[in-house]
Amino acid sequence: MLDWLYTPIAWLLKQWHALFSTVLDPASGAAWALAIALLVVTVRLLLFPVSTRQVRSQRAVQELQPQVQALRAQHRDDPQALAAAIRGLQQERGVSPLAGCLPALLQVPVFLALLHVLRRLAPGKEGLYSWSYELTQQAAEATLAGAPVSSSFTDHPAGTTTAVVAVVLIVAMCLTSFLTQRATQRRSGPVTGQAATVQRLLLYGMPTSLAVTGFFFPVGVLLYWTTNNLWTLGQQLYVLRRFPPPGSPAALAAAGPPPPSPSRTLPPRPGARPDRGRGSGRGRGPGRRR
Repeated sequence: MLDWLYTPIAWLLKQWHALFSTVLDPASGAAWALAIALLVVTVRLLLFPVSTRQVRSQRAVQELQPQVQALRAQHRDDPQALAAAIRGLQQERGVSPLAGCLPALLQVPVFLALLHVLRRLAPGKEGLYSWSYELTQQAAEATLAGAPVSSSFTDHPAGTTTAVVAVVLIVAMCLTSFLTQRATQRRSGPVTGQAATVQRLLLYGMPTSLAVTGFFFPVGVLLYWTTNNLWTLGQQLYVLRRFPPPGSPAALAAAGPPPPSPSRTLPPRPGARPDRGRGSGRGRGPGRRR
């Protein structure tokens, strides 16, 4: 039923595997591991323009916060009027609060498709999703550090090579998820109240949930997720430098020094004595009168 989703992902994986097969053994786990890593790069490059628009939209939402707070004070007793006023302000500035969810949502089908393709790999199965029978057998028998790419921790008893490789990848996946979430929160800028509570839950809840579900993921999916986290972490560090949060030292430095005070830029009034400043060496202080 979802072949329209699985086939393009399987085709991309096949193309990258064919490229690396020119210099590596087609049946080697290295060729398939690199193909999975480059699948991540392909998807994330396609989503990069969307991610950039997401950051700009998020920055615009942050810049509207003073006006939103003013609207909250103005309509504190009328939630419907407050919601309408906030929607009107966002439409006026061309801001969409849901834009930040789009890149993550677009990656979900890719993850599900890869999970489905790897779970269907098994010796003796017919070719699937534009793959030949020979290619399907190579993928089913490919190993990464001795662990089949299509196998998970739960497929083998504890202590086997597959279990050890899966645990190492699960730890790497959880660690990179934590670092990525922390970088994302730094990109979002400081928050308070309920938003701060949600951030703490995501910071620790996401790695914890991955630590549990990772035991059911194939080794290839664990590799995909870890590589995707590394890409996201690098992208977040780039975003923090390119689009610093409003009010942060980097944003203030990029904005330049504040404009001079009007009292220093206006010409003196006719007949007014010039202000020589306290540090001037001219004139006599109060204690030097004779």
